[in-house]
Amino acid sequence: MSRIFSRDHTVIGKQYFFLALFAAFAGMLMSLIMRYHLIYPDKKVGLFAALWPSAAAGGIMTPELYLSLMTMHGTIMVFFVLTTVPQSGFGNYFLPLQIGAEDMAFPTLNMLSFWTTLLSLLTLLAAFFVEGGAPLSGWTAYPPLSALGAIAGPGQGAGQNLWILSIAIFCIASLMGAINFIVTILDMRTTGMSLMRLPLTCWAWFLTAILSLFGFAVLLAAGLLLLLDRVAGTSFFIPGGLLVSDQVINHKGGSPLLWQHLFWFFGHPEVYIAILPGMGLISTVLSVFSRKPVFGYRAMVYAMCAIGFLGYLVWGHHMFISGMSPYSAIAFSVLTIIIGVPSAIKTFNWLGTLWGGKIRLTTSMLFAIGFVSLFVTGGLSGLVLGQPALDLYFHDTYFVVGHFHIIMGVAAVFGIFSGTFYWFPKMFGRMLNESLGKLHFYLTYVGVFMIFIPMHFLGFAGNPRRYPDFKEFTFMEKLMPLHVFTTHAAFFTAAVQLLFLFNLFWSMKRGIVAAANPWNATTLEWTGPGEVHHGPYEYGVPGRENDFVPQTEKA
Repeated sequence: MSRIFSRDHTVIGKQYFFLALFAAFAGMLMSLIMRYHLIYPDKKVGLFAALWPSAAAGGIMTPELYLSLMTMHGTIMVFFVLTTVPQSGFGNYFLPLQIGAEDMAFPTLNMLSFWTTLLSLLTLLAAFFVEGGAPLSGWTAYPPLSALGAIAGPGQGAGQNLWILSIAIFCIASLMGAINFIVTILDMRTTGMSLMRLPLTCWAWFLTAILSLFGFAVLLAAGLLLLLDRVAGTSFFIPGGLLVSDQVINHKGGSPLLWQHLFWFFGHPEVYIAILPGMGLISTVLSVFSRKPVFGYRAMVYAMCAIGFLGYLVWGHHMFISGMSPYSAIAFSVLTIIIGVPSAIKTFNWLGTLWGGKIRLTTSMLFAIGFVSLFVTGGLSGLVLGQPALDLYFHDTYFVVGHFHIIMGVAAVFGIFSGTFYWFPKMFGRMLNESLGKLHFYLTYVGVFMIFIPMHFLGFAGNPRRYPDFKEFTFMEKLMPLHVFTTHAAFFTAAVQLLFLFNLFWSMKRGIVAAANPWNATTLEWTGPGEVHHGPYEYGVPGRENDFVPQTEKA
């Protein structure tokens, strides 16, 4: 029991990692069920009937069940995978080690944060088992659909209440974690570890914690207001004059747009909450395996700070089609383009780090390079969506699905894979199998492009998203072969992830025993604590027997 309810940051980091691993495969399974239904909407599947006797009577999935799976898939992947592993998993384990601290500033709060996160996940999954099933309002939970209660459809009763409670609990857990990260970095650095000697991973965790502190506080408040609309008769988000199922809704004065503003004030920083830790990690991995210092360390720090600041000023670009003033749209569009500047600085600095280096293509390095590739690819389509005139057409199409998954989902997941292969020797004392790892990388890299690039073409053709069945639309008949291809690519890519799962658990028991510093890295998690004398990326030092200088060693 002492290990289960441990206050040790390394144990808690592993707990977050395995919680997110379970969530990732659960969310992936839901996406495969959705993809299967899209190309075989009328096919009877006995398993569906067994799992959902009412929502898939006779084995045919109802539109409401499809939407509930979409809601739960998005919620699980965004909150319990992309938010959890890079920050709470890797951050909890390695932040104290990288700054020379014994533990996080508040170990008990750290433990409570994990168990609160687990409670949040269990609350969310419980929505599948209540009357009406899981909610169908999407991971963004737009009112009035999410605010009206059971009258709005299956899953909008107890299921939606559980969804809101789950997100509120997750917000509390994230706020506890954010406070812990901020205090740990500001107050617990070892002797000589100034802010400008921090590894970029620590800068990323620090800025992510600040984003979480403000973002999740707003989402928590919004969720409580939404819950009050549902159970206490308030009208924060429900307008007057609604008629649902021939019943007049007795609410007035609320604004559905208010929810959108509150949600996206959290939602766009959430993109950076998911991606910033990956940026810090990738900067480190590229430096370690090119045997060069990070190109423009200070510029990288300032670029991350700029991304964090500007991330709170661009939420309106998610609302171009909401009827906002054209002048507001222009302002949000300009800010959206501006935030591309620090992102471009980071990209060119990553390329500068690689240029002329003695590159070692380990699996971690391959995933890091893949991260850069995906980040650039997703960023290019983001420039399109940042233009209000173009977004009006693309917003409700598969173009957004492809963009969102590449820039936030797959890029962040590649960061997680890179971090797993890089830090696995420290976490488990053994090496992951590099041959299996490289096979996993190449197949996954090809697979994700086969899934999400065609979605951009579907968007060009006007293929709407969130629809569970396309056979009723004549103009989409010619698009079905592309959907079939995408679905087969999704099943292929999901199957490839079993390679990673096997490699992970097999290597934990039978992998080659790792050396203390297998990558010849300079940061404190590999060399041990001590007084810090210089920055974290002293590689390629001339005149030395080794080509690196640990932070604890005088240059």
